[in-house]
Amino acid sequence: MASRLVAAAMIAWLGTAAFSAQADSDVTAVARDARLAGDELRTRFVMDLTKPVEFAVSTLSDPYRVVIDLPHVSFDLDPVAGRDGRGLVSDWRFGLFAAGKSRIVLDATEPVSVDKVFVLPSVSDQPARFVIDLVKTTRAAFLDEAEASAAEARAANAAVARKGDRLKPQADASRPLIVLDPGHGGLDTGATGTAGTLEKAVVLDFSLLLRDKLMESGRYDVRMTRDTDIFIPLRERVKIARGHQADLLVSVHADSVRVGRSQVRGAGVYTLSENASDEIAAALAERENRSDVIAGIDLADEADDVTDILIDLARMETKKFSFFFARTLVDELRGSAELVKNPHRSAGFRVLTAHDVPSALVELGYLSHKLDEKLMATDAWRDRMSGAIVAAIDRYFARRFGAANMTLSQTADAGKADDTDAPAEQ
Repeated sequence: MASRLVAAAMIAWLGTAAFSAQADSDVTAVARDARLAGDELRTRFVMDLTKPVEFAVSTLSDPYRVVIDLPHVSFDLDPVAGRDGRGLVSDWRFGLFAAGKSRIVLDATEPVSVDKVFVLPSVSDQPARFVIDLVKTTRAAFLDEAEASAAEARAANAAVARKGDRLKPQADASRPLIVLDPGHGGLDTGATGTAGTLEKAVVLDFSLLLRDKLMESGRYDVRMTRDTDIFIPLRERVKIARGHQADLLVSVHADSVRVGRSQVRGAGVYTLSENASDEIAAALAERENRSDVIAGIDLADEADDVTDILIDLARMETKKFSFFFARTLVDELRGSAELVKNPHRSAGFRVLTAHDVPSALVELGYLSHKLDEKLMATDAWRDRMSGAIVAAIDRYFARRFGAANMTLSQTADAGKADDTDAPAEQ
């Protein structure tokens, strides 16, 4: 067993310097196949590549994970590859983790140690291969290796200059700035539909359509937390909204359930609350908040920060505006889409914790329901649903800012009962 292997020696590229020099660095490596072999004592993960790549390996605890960082790799694999585990690995995930960086996360069934890790160059008709061997170990030994990995990561991060809390101010401050947040992405696929539809793809396509409609109106500036299939940590999504000094954050998702798949369907809107409004909202928040865990993010330093925000928002009016927008959105959606029972709910969603940006999470529907999954792929439904969200945003900002250039989607309904409860702008 290699002590501290993941923190130092294995983070360095195990191969000759010629690997890097001879590889076509301007050509993205392609992963063609991947597989597991072995048993509960020793398990090997192998990935076939079109060329050798550099790598870094680390471990994370609670749950036990082995994280493999690579340069940008194009994964020519089945999107649901990795769902079936073997030996010491229960399942594994892959995808783009950041610009120019890919990641593979292996979920371990119990404490493991990385015994060997290497890249084999292609020979004759055989592809290049990334290989990692895991062996069973004790929890104490695993935690030692995980701490070494964390220390290495902290040292690397300390060497990188941190950006300020605010990004470049918006070009036209006279127009509200909206941040759209397509959920999941990259190696975090989110929910999977009955026909194999991936949540990360559905919500990205929908968010791009919604962005275009908002921009075409000429009434808003719009930013995206992601506009490609890339993973963005939950904390970073919040930072993006705050950095742009956004006036509204709309996080877009699509739910899934295991029980009642043929009955549970419809859209819903969620806002932040320390105490969940019901068990369904609590379960959804727990699933959505696992995004960083799925992608191999160390959450050890985040718990206190998030808890503080949930308990004591710096600006209580932000919570009131979020609530008002959610009610307005539910009202608009009633005539455009099927809604779940009690469509406005609340729970402790990490992505909604920007204390100075009104935020709401919209679930477009249930991918676990055949009809909802089918509708989400149709142009007519997408156009109707996105139109309803634009209308809700129009009503929200017309009421909040009293903007003369705002055109209410339903002029006759401008004085709806829920609008009378809108908080006054401070």
